[in-house]
Amino acid sequence: MTDAVDRPSAGRIAVDGRPIAFVEGDSVAVAVVRSGEVPGRGGALCLAGDCGNCLAIVDRIAYVRTCQVGARPGMVVERHPAQGKPALPSTDLRDLTRVPIGQDIPVRRAHAEVAVIGGARSGRQAAEGRNAVMLDAAGGMEVVGIYPGPAIVAREPGGMLHLEADDIVVATGSADIQPVCPGSDLAGIVTARAAERLVAAGIDLGRVVRVGRELIRFEGDGSGRVIAVVTRADDGAQATTPCDTVVVDLGRAPRDVLARMARSEAVSAVGSAAIDHPLPPSPTEGIVCPCMGTTVDDLEAAWAKGYTELELLKRASWAGLGPCQGGACLPHVRAFIADRTGGPPPDPFTARPAVRQITLAEAAADTTIDAFRRTPLHDEHLALGARMDRFGGWWRPWHYGDVVGEYWAVREGVSIGDVSTLGKVIVSGPDVVEALERIYPCHVADIKVGRSRYALLLNERGHVMDDGMILRDGETRFTLTFTSGGAANAEMWIRDWIDTWDLRVHVMDRTMSLAAINVTGPFAKELLGRLGLSDPPRFLGHVRTEIAGVPCHVMRLSFTGEAAFELHHSIDGSVALWRALMEHGRDLGIRAHGLQALFGLRLEKGHVIVGMDTELDTTPRRLGMDWAVRMEKPSFIGRAALARTAGIEDERRWVGFAMDGEAPPEGSPIWDVAGDEIIGNVTGSWTSPLLGQALMLGWQRRGRFDDRVAIDGREAVVKPTPFYDPEGLRARA
Repeated sequence: MTDAVDRPSAGRIAVDGRPIAFVEGDSVAVAVVRSGEVPGRGGALCLAGDCGNCLAIVDRIAYVRTCQVGARPGMVVERHPAQGKPALPSTDLRDLTRVPIGQDIPVRRAHAEVAVIGGARSGRQAAEGRNAVMLDAAGGMEVVGIYPGPAIVAREPGGMLHLEADDIVVATGSADIQPVCPGSDLAGIVTARAAERLVAAGIDLGRVVRVGRELIRFEGDGSGRVIAVVTRADDGAQATTPCDTVVVDLGRAPRDVLARMARSEAVSAVGSAAIDHPLPPSPTEGIVCPCMGTTVDDLEAAWAKGYTELELLKRASWAGLGPCQGGACLPHVRAFIADRTGGPPPDPFTARPAVRQITLAEAAADTTIDAFRRTPLHDEHLALGARMDRFGGWWRPWHYGDVVGEYWAVREGVSIGDVSTLGKVIVSGPDVVEALERIYPCHVADIKVGRSRYALLLNERGHVMDDGMILRDGETRFTLTFTSGGAANAEMWIRDWIDTWDLRVHVMDRTMSLAAINVTGPFAKELLGRLGLSDPPRFLGHVRTEIAGVPCHVMRLSFTGEAAFELHHSIDGSVALWRALMEHGRDLGIRAHGLQALFGLRLEKGHVIVGMDTELDTTPRRLGMDWAVRMEKPSFIGRAALARTAGIEDERRWVGFAMDGEAPPEGSPIWDVAGDEIIGNVTGSWTSPLLGQALMLGWQRRGRFDDRVAIDGREAVVKPTPFYDPEGLRARA
């Protein structure tokens, strides 16, 4: 194909590294055809965006329909490979300097009584007399998807449009049916309307043959281009006609991909997009889905396996799963099914946004998603000068500028900490005790109302998944708490088992609706008494009362080793409660503490942090927590595995270490005292201001558990835990 009209060049684009001239008004696809090349992998070109035969990488964006993109000087085009997917962009930093990073895509949001997609006359007629917004790709408003609502996402000059409409009218017209026969993947085949566009662009198509349903096959020259077409005459005789271009006119199909996205009464198709055009004959040989390379043989194989429904057949054969979502292959697949069932063709399948390629920047335009959640007290922490960090899926205060001061506030005065991130699940129902007895390795039935118990959560292998508290609110109602990072998995785990056992238990996750503040230290009772807690619960007790006018579930627990009360409350009262505690504790020297101080406090008590101290196969025995497992229970999750391994010698233990000087980094290797062999690793470390030593928790991973080891080039000794207040008197004070 050559340019038949002498038109001045408007610039050049680079196609696979070779410069190609284009003229004013050329799309990328037309410019490539003008040069005698093929814009995509080959196959019939529709030049209307209905097929995937002109897909290429344009300016590093893959799956671009080059027939829908105007050529611009300097544009870089890389054709998709003949087989497989386009390569990922280069990670060479020299290449990345040429790519805009952090592109800001503006979003315009609007509402309309009616939105009309497409420029067809039927759409304009449907909009008459109504407040209508017209969205036509030819005018620069390219709709990429219709979502529930209904809502439209469209690409417009300079940004994206998010449009909500009471009614959406799809007036996108019809598409030319693509050929399916041997050789239909050759270059030089165009649909009837594509041929008109090429001729209008002044491109000489050479020797042209126009064919319809008499088509049998195309023949090529070995280089991937068509050189002849074979047709069948009325008398059944075959004729071979040499050519440079074949124009196929096989009829039309509704251009209804957008209409198939949102099955809603508010979305309707009109005009040619709504007409049930005659289907082509059932294909007998060739490529049915050019996007995915699905052949008639692939359809036959899937059909033979019993995938006879349209939705199943497309998934089993991959037909219709490509970028055009059936725009090219759906008529042929429907005809294939109708031919084999002898009945009417199946209704078209539902399409999924987006119908046009969009970049991640366009998809996320004007949207910010922080994968780490924030507690209701986030701004309070910032106001106190907190250094925020991410832990357990949340933004949490790491410290407020004085870790040692925060530590001493807990040990000698009073301090508050934000523990809103803890998992909080309510379980209730007539079978709730039975469910919890089966789930947990400790006893549950003997927990009295108003009391609580620490519990491990095990999987079937007897490995520790999480830990937390079981608090009994009533005969058939309990509150369960879990770690910040493990809450979602624990809640799912409990739901799954309750469903499996078909027990009458209701589960309600309140992690996001409830906040929690930990009030801890020797003056914690004094502070809470000022705010309304006249009769505080004893250790492991819990009550519901008001603190500073905020309804709270007050839990008497301790992770710090000092007297501590967790105040669980609705998130809308969290800021007021925090400020009241700070105000009424001012003369007590109250300070907020962050995670760094909390981790040091818990380390002195030898408390485990699941996920930080534990591994995927950590058992209670390895943690020295056999006391948390009641093997006399006849059944609980993980019991069989623990019983089976009870007599096997275990070569791993989680123990405490102490040494002089500053604490080594967490994760440091633990060597034998001679420094010849790594025997474990440190999971937690802290230079204790009170004990004047470096304290560590970590693993020894061999059967001969040493009393002396080497860490960070220094000698450390194994010490029993808790390091601080081993009798637990201060927490119970």
